[in-house]
Amino acid sequence: MKICLLDNTNFEYSLNDRQSNKLRGAETILINLYQQLINLKHNVYVFNNCPTEVNNDKSNWYNINRLNNFNDIVFDVAISNADARLFDNIITKKKFLISYSIQSLEKFIRKKQLIAYLKHRPTILVLGEYHKSIRSKVTSMFGVNILPLGVDDIFLNTKLSINIDNNLAIFTSRTDRNSDLLIDIWNNKIQPKDNNFKLLITPKIKNNLNPNIIERSLSTRENLINDLLKSRIFLVPGHRAELFCLAAEEARELCLPIVTLGIGCLSERVDHEKTGFIAKNENEFVNYTIELFKNDKLWNQMRSDLIKLRGSVNWINATNNLLKIIS
Repeated sequence: MKICLLDNTNFEYSLNDRQSNKLRGAETILINLYQQLINLKHNVYVFNNCPTEVNNDKSNWYNINRLNNFNDIVFDVAISNADARLFDNIITKKKFLISYSIQSLEKFIRKKQLIAYLKHRPTILVLGEYHKSIRSKVTSMFGVNILPLGVDDIFLNTKLSINIDNNLAIFTSRTDRNSDLLIDIWNNKIQPKDNNFKLLITPKIKNNLNPNIIERSLSTRENLINDLLKSRIFLVPGHRAELFCLAAEEARELCLPIVTLGIGCLSERVDHEKTGFIAKNENEFVNYTIELFKNDKLWNQMRSDLIKLRGSVNWINATNNLLKIIS
């Protein structure tokens, strides 16, 4: 198929930035889809804010500002990252619009998406069942499918470590994803159980007076992986704006049992009592966390179950599943 991928970020990136920490989920998804579609011998064009254009037998990356220069090409499928207006300057048989947020009708209108959406009638691609359930019916009237996602190869190919700090839990999601709630639970209900427990957490903590809460460095993905490899448990309450939680999926791939309150999409990331625990309340969250710290038999069983699942959430499978949707 001849496939067009569209993205209009306000910062520059290209295929060469695949491992860069400047990329967010939307850009990472586009790069991974592009790479796998090319591997499957599809003819793929990318239009985004790339600093250098590439046009050869293997790559077709163009700056988004030149999109209207290609209106003589008829694409089989066009997929836009969160902006229906990008369909204005292309000719395509099928249109798909990826949504990355809880987008109310008011916000859809404010972001100047409604007119383009009604004009182009794209199928919406959401990130999971939770995301699908909260999508506005008006902005879903032309169809909704779940976009299959994968974990980057760098996580799949990482060798697991045996040098684990058995007193270390970790949180790697964004600070605005209920990190304050996690810190409150940690300080008031987990830390008092054992002063040896430590929490490695995404930085920008306000008024942190607990020496056992450690701000981790935000730098390379290699450092992120090293932080995960040395940790025993992944703690993540969840958040109503969390629609997929790639951080939790990366932790699962590196075989960390997860404890969550299941807020937002987090109940989709955990198989309760197999790959982690979905707590019904804060007290259960605390009890599950303590149990995973203290009970080696339980932790080793979950670790074994997680190892069996390694590699199952990959971009090869995700892309093949996407092709079933868009074909």
